[in-house]
Amino acid sequence: MTDSILVPVELRDPEPLSPVLVEDIASLDIVLLGHYDLPEQTPAGAARDQFEAEAQATLEEIANRFRDEGADVRTRLVFGKDRESAIDQVAIEEDCSAELNPAPTEGVHRILVPIPDVAEFSRLPEFLDVLCEDFTQEITLFHVVEGEKEREQGTRIVTETREGLIEAGFDPDGIDTLVVEGEEHDDEILEVAADYDAVVMYEAELGLSDRIFGNLPDRIADQTGDPVVIVRRDY
Repeated sequence: MTDSILVPVELRDPEPLSPVLVEDIASLDIVLLGHYDLPEQTPAGAARDQFEAEAQATLEEIANRFRDEGADVRTRLVFGKDRESAIDQVAIEEDCSAELNPAPTEGVHRILVPIPDVAEFSRLPEFLDVLCEDFTQEITLFHVVEGEKEREQGTRIVTETREGLIEAGFDPDGIDTLVVEGEEHDDEILEVAADYDAVVMYEAELGLSDRIFGNLPDRIADQTGDPVVIVRRDY
């Protein structure tokens, strides 16, 4: 069974999806989530009654772009005030293995892959593979350690991940590793991500809110303009 990827878009006026990304992820089952943002005092039911037909038509236009590339697409339309909660709920209900935070890229030459201390590996190769194109030159496995004493462990983590990707069929000449020292992991990832064309990362560890997808991917997309694929861990 092909893994599903969640692609959220903001309505009424969605940002255009890059043709590169549409083509890249067409091999996956796609769950296209249209989130219709509502003002604080607007009831969701009233907004749905007024805008559902128009919003669904817009969503279908986007879905048809994926279908034209041969993708299987399911659409979900949510009227609400909390985008992240909507993403969380639909991701769980549709059993999505990853989320795409899209950006208007024209090509993916270099991919950054931040690796946490503990992560489930089996899904990573698939979602890396869908972004790799004929002209992709480099995949960098990146890990942040908090002190020199942790560098050996960090090196082991990226080395084992690299070996796993090679076993999965990736070209060893195209996979680099990078371990840096820093106390603020997110800041280190943001700084390095600026030099890449896309980021594939694991979801943040579950916090008190039990959210599946953290805020770091949004910050990466906002600050770098790069697409981000967030791979769900198999808890």
